[in-house]
Amino acid sequence: MSDTMTVIKTENVKKIYSDNGLPVKAVNGIDLTINEKEFTAIVGPSGSGKTTFLNVISGLDKATEGKVWLNGKLISEMSGKELSDFRRDNIGFIFQAYNLIPVLTVEENIEYIMLLQNVPKEERHQRVMDILEDVGLKGFEDRKPPRLSGGQQQRVAIARAMVSKPVLILADEPTANLDSETGAELLDMMRELNQKHSMTFLFSTHDQMIMDRATRLVILKDGQVDEDRVKS
Repeated sequence: MSDTMTVIKTENVKKIYSDNGLPVKAVNGIDLTINEKEFTAIVGPSGSGKTTFLNVISGLDKATEGKVWLNGKLISEMSGKELSDFRRDNIGFIFQAYNLIPVLTVEENIEYIMLLQNVPKEERHQRVMDILEDVGLKGFEDRKPPRLSGGQQQRVAIARAMVSKPVLILADEPTANLDSETGAELLDMMRELNQKHSMTFLFSTHDQMIMDRATRLVILKDGQVDEDRVKS
């Protein structure tokens, strides 16, 4: 894979589960390439394979068949510490449930990944301050998550995902627990950050607001790509 612009590449990826002894093809042979700086949404009805595919792309789940490359490395062959370290250094995750650590401050939540990466203290602090400004939470660094609104918590989660400068941000239904106004604000902010920092965003969603803002839609049906279109 000589093309350095390619962030994700999958080749005939399949994920088959057993349901009472019967095989269920959650993902059924997906070939997909995601390039640098894209703002792409993987969409489709419940059960179409969106979240499963996202989990396979990120190495959280292992494909039954096929190959997955992330940033030029074949992650479908990795396991254990090699995979978890590679995932930590290359992917930022945004979940619908925020997944913040309630006993840590906003700054401690955001810097956590950088601690694992052994980033020096001064640099960690500076990067946290910079990203808090980006997400509109300057001055909130000493607050703890229970004292934040849902929208503010998701902003912290976005800051945490981006601060370590991963090659890919994976967002699984990031607006699901937010009211539509807050969700729209956050999506507009993510689009601005995508353009400002040239970070690649990949969403799994059935939220129309995300589909409206995405520059590319990959529509799944029965575990396969039904349509793949770049919006003008």
